[in-house]
Amino acid sequence: MKKMMEKHLTLREKILENIRDAIISGALKGGSRVSEPDLAERYGISRTPIREAFRQLESEGFLTVIPRRGAVVSEFSVKDVEEFYAIKSILEGYAAHRACEKLTAKELDRLQAINDRLAELAAHNDIRTFFRIHNDFHDVFIKAADNEKLRELITSLVTRFQRLRLMSISLPGRMGISVQEHEKIIEAFRLKDAETAEMLVRKNAENGGRVLMDGGIDSSQAAAMQMDL
Repeated sequence: MKKMMEKHLTLREKILENIRDAIISGALKGGSRVSEPDLAERYGISRTPIREAFRQLESEGFLTVIPRRGAVVSEFSVKDVEEFYAIKSILEGYAAHRACEKLTAKELDRLQAINDRLAELAAHNDIRTFFRIHNDFHDVFIKAADNEKLRELITSLVTRFQRLRLMSISLPGRMGISVQEHEKIIEAFRLKDAETAEMLVRKNAENGGRVLMDGGIDSSQAAAMQMDL
């Protein structure tokens, strides 16, 4: 039984990655259906782990599960992008302002270590790992802000729009620019310049939305790696 559960967990993660990457790459277009029976047949498993994967992908903004129709790829408008990044910039900017006086030397060193790692990943165009570790960078100062309600709001928001954030990071040159922006943020934190830290973090979020809109929501999907779904 335990082995069966471990197998399902592994396959579930594989399903998650494949569907995410197919949506980002444009292999699955907005509004297209993702077939639960087809995936169950392909992977040779029951529909339970597939439904679990669908629920997680829905929480991240990749899929919308419609009663009697099943899962379809979510569609985002320019307005969705504008609103998400506007709110993200305000919340994370406020977190940076609060964190500025609270960040310890150890946490500042951790921010630097994370950004050094991000620079390496950007050089190797490792989008998936970059995205995961990029989240760690923001988590350090958001946690340091010491406001649990604020942290919950930001976590809920960015989780719901994971797809947009990954699309933005995937655009050509965006990873390197993000690393440069982080360096300026770290310097503001070291100087305990709360106003500059807030401004830079807000600008970082706003730039993410701007490049996504300038590149076009649909065209940006082609920037990430192709996966065989």
